[in-house]
Formats: sequence, structure tokens, C-alpha cells
Amino acid sequence: MVFELTAKRQGLNSGLFVGTGKIEEIKYLCKKNQTSLVIFGQELSAIQQRNLSQSFNCRVIDRVALILDIFALRANSHEGKVQVELAQLEYLSSRLVRGWSHLERQKGGIGLRGPGETQLETDRRLIGVKVKKLRHQLKILEKQRKNRRRARERSGILNVSLIGYTNAGKSTIFNVLSKSKVYAANQLFATLDTTSRRVFLNKGKSMILSDTVGFINKLPHGLIEAFKATLHETVHSDLLVHVIDYSDENWRRHMNDVEIVLREVGAEKVARINLFNKIDIKGLDPRVEHDQCGRINNVWISAENNKGLNLLKQAILSNVLYDLDIGFNEDNVDSSSNSTNSYFLKKNKSPSTGSLL
Repeated sequence: MVFELTAKRQGLNSGLFVGTGKIEEIKYLCKKNQTSLVIFGQELSAIQQRNLSQSFNCRVIDRVALILDIFALRANSHEGKVQVELAQLEYLSSRLVRGWSHLERQKGGIGLRGPGETQLETDRRLIGVKVKKLRHQLKILEKQRKNRRRARERSGILNVSLIGYTNAGKSTIFNVLSKSKVYAANQLFATLDTTSRRVFLNKGKSMILSDTVGFINKLPHGLIEAFKATLHETVHSDLLVHVIDYSDENWRRHMNDVEIVLREVGAEKVARINLFNKIDIKGLDPRVEHDQCGRINNVWISAENNKGLNLLKQAILSNVLYDLDIGFNEDNVDSSSNSTNSYFLKKNKSPSTGSLL
């Protein structure tokens, strides 16, 4: 990144998003640094994007386009690629109409049409056909996902999903608990595809643990729609483990952003444990907090150093045993194997959302 600018305005410029003074400042910096790409941290309209590109004489993209590009780079599975392509085409379709508006003028006279209009209609039709095909593929993939979920539900095993803001450490936790090698990296949206593995909790008790796509502030609506089938895995979970990067000074705001997305997909009432990760960066030790019912609702760990993960398993068991009306202690953990393994048959007594610090 060559330079970064911020601006405060009471109202947005409908044609350029920012004021003329800021436009001149950006134009000067682009020329001085020979900039080839300018990224706006907010969503731009098609007209604003076109006008800004002409003003700066370089490519301009907004926040949505950047996130879509990152998703396109991270998508590995067939389902992930279909979901990203659908979101990209729907984003492009709205820009195609307005972006080509200067070609839509019709010539006067009967039977005379502007050549730009013909090209525009062709592009819109091709995009429409492709979008319809992708949506049909997603329906098939969603049906397959439902069949797999139904098989897990029939087995009566506990379903737990790792959720959280992107780059909070979900995949690292998943790999340590499940002894898997899912791709994990210190980058945004390293995981786009939901991966599920069986994880043993204690003496014959096990769960299905799922690693899900990371959330972000103001997640584009088109991505939520495209990834709805993936995000709905959280709705059908018995328990959510909300992974939080405790070393990030904005962790409270990130928690709120995750809550917003959960409400959008209808998963706000699913029982939840708050898992504060990366405590090693702050030099803290693993610990837990209990709610008024005795359940462990807050856990502090370091997945990178493999510290405190046994506390997470205890937290999961404490929530399961509470829903089964069994007090949580070591004796009950050892003696309630049959009840715990058939947890799915008797669940969702009340949500446990934990307390905010």
C-alpha cells in the first residue's frame, strides 16, 4: 500500500462519494506515486466508481469488490467457487447497466437502436443465464449438505460449530482438536468451506466439530445470500463456539459484528460459548468463567501454544449436561455417557450466550 487517506463528511457526494478537495488530493498522490489501483473502504455506486476512475485515471474498486476478490482467491472447493462466482456476477450485473449507460442512447427513427444497447442486452442475458445455472448448482449442493446433516442428526451426536470474526484462529483450533490439516494462515478468509470432523471429548463421548467461514464487519449482502447454505450450518448446530481474537484491541466490536451476521442467518438463539484466543500475545494464562447456572460460558486459551484447549472441552460438556438437567462435575462427566451421546434428542433448553466483559 502506497498511501492511505481518511475523510469526514456530513453527507456523501452522489457523483464522486467524496468532496472535490479530497479528489484533487487523491489525484495528486496517484500521479506522484504512479498508482494503478485505488481502493475505497466503503461501498461505491456504479456511477461513483466510473467517475472516480476517470478522475484518477486508474482503476477504482470498493470494499465489496475487494472482499469478492479475496474470496475468489481463497475458494478451493467446488461449492466455494460456485458461491463466489454467483456473488461476483450479481455484483457485476448491477454495475453493467449503469456502467454502460453512456452506450444506451437510441438513434432516432423506426428500427434504429444504439449499438451499445444491443451489447448491453447481450451481456445482461448471458449473466442472467449464468446466474440461473449457478443457483441451480447451489440448490443441488444444498440438498447434498442437508442429506449429510440429516445423517448426523439421526446418529444423535452433538454438533458444534466454530464461528467468529475472520483471522480469529478458528482453523488452528479446529486442527488441534481434530488432528486435521485444514489450511490455516494469518490472513483474511483463509477458510471458505465448512469442514467437519469427529472430535472425542472424554471417555467415549464425542462431537462433530465444524470449521466455518469467518465473518467481517458489514459483510456484503450478496455474499451472505450466496453463502447462505454454508452459513446455515450454524443454525442447525447444537452449540456455537464463538472464537474471539483477544489480542485485537477491537475484539468487542468484532463480537458485535458476528452477532449481526448471526441474526441475519437466524442463528442468534443457538447456545453459545465465548472462546477468547491468542492470550499468549498478552501474556495471560488459560482460565474460565461460569454463568449463574454453573455452565462454563467464557474460556481463555492459546491455540497456537496448545494451552487451555482441555478447558474448551469442559465448557462444551458443561453446556451439554446442563441441557440434560445434569449438574456438571467430574463424576457426572464420567457417568452420563449414554445421555451425552444422545444429546441431539433432547436439546435447546435455553441459549447460553455468555457475558460480555
